[in-house]
Amino acid sequence: MSKGEETKTRILQQAAELFNQQGYAGSSIADIMRVTGLQKGGIYNHFKNKDELALQAFDFAVACVSQHTKAVLRTKRHAVERLLGIIEVFRNFVDNPPIKGGCPLLNTAVESDDTHPILRERTQQGMNSWRRLICLIIEKGIDKGEIRSGVDADEVATIMIATLEGALMMSKLYGDAIHMQRAVNHLNIYIKSYGTN
Repeated sequence: MSKGEETKTRILQQAAELFNQQGYAGSSIADIMRVTGLQKGGIYNHFKNKDELALQAFDFAVACVSQHTKAVLRTKRHAVERLLGIIEVFRNFVDNPPIKGGCPLLNTAVESDDTHPILRERTQQGMNSWRRLICLIIEKGIDKGEIRSGVDADEVATIMIATLEGALMMSKLYGDAIHMQRAVNHLNIYIKSYGTN
């Protein structure tokens, strides 16, 4: 990796953490300069503007989460185990998130809802990828006889994601991981109920 690529990656990581903690609107170019240690010209040497940096920083943050998930999924073969693995990865977001500030999908979805249509669209794409992953695991599990036939994959994906994201929000709001633990306990029972064993 060239020095320029290293600098760009460092900017993305630091900006991703900043945006994930303070939000896009709440982060000024001065904040970005502070966390990166670069002047405005050094940042804009790699990005046209703050919007381009925000989109690429969001992609960087989602890729960090995806890498954690893929690492866990590589160790699981059975569909139910794979779904439980996703739940376990997310449980760790309370105390040890892959990127500071928690889930970038949740944080960006809330912030970009009405204020930043391009970032909102990018967040929808990230959420669609997560939903597709869960649906694919379930559909393959049904085909292999590991998950009962007739299970609605999209419904399960909605319930898993909404429960995990809501529990993360509550755990962060109250500073208490019990909310995530309760959600994880419930989802583990829920997912196991769809197994064929």
